[in-house]
Amino acid sequence: MQKKRTNEQLKNTIRNAFDHLKNDEVMHFLIKNLASKLDWSNRFSDDYALSISNLIIEQQISFKAAITIKKRYQNLVKNLDYNQILNLENDEIQKIGLSFRKVDYIKNTHAFFLKNTIRFNDLSNEEVIKELTKIKGVGEWTAQMFLIFNLFRQDIFSKKDLALINSLKKNYNIRDLTIYKLQFLINKWKPYSTIASLLLWESVERGVFFKKA
Repeated sequence: MQKKRTNEQLKNTIRNAFDHLKNDEVMHFLIKNLASKLDWSNRFSDDYALSISNLIIEQQISFKAAITIKKRYQNLVKNLDYNQILNLENDEIQKIGLSFRKVDYIKNTHAFFLKNTIRFNDLSNEEVIKELTKIKGVGEWTAQMFLIFNLFRQDIFSKKDLALINSLKKNYNIRDLTIYKLQFLINKWKPYSTIASLLLWESVERGVFFKKA
């Protein structure tokens, strides 16, 4: 199965990433305390429209609220093909807790994948972002999350992700995070910015932060 092979590859990438990242004292601490909690594949789906729809649901709402609404959405569209999803009444989708705008974005996504067959694995990160942002409602953040959780690209850091930026500030004890400081850290993590991101997200979710002795 594709996912099983992917998981084996992910474990390899994560091991290599840890060897590289542990030279950073903050990352060393997060690896020591959170390595066993990381699950890079838990949001993978080979249904790209569903993956993007889930990311649209996550836009600008809390993690817990997103989990609830995503479950409702998956139950709503279970066993439906893309045409059937497009033919659902907007009100019916909106009732699960979505704004009408997000309902439109989700339908835009299904319409896009109904018309387009794109071999995303053959595209560069920049090309994937360019293709996905053609969908109204899909911006850079959503495309970057797709790169991380669906295509498993190992060197993605989303500068527009507030949870990620807040975790970075707290762990590195930075009040004034300039673009130069941010880029310096990202350059330190390369080519494993994605794994650094996973650790920083996990840090926020579990309330585990580095403190200098």
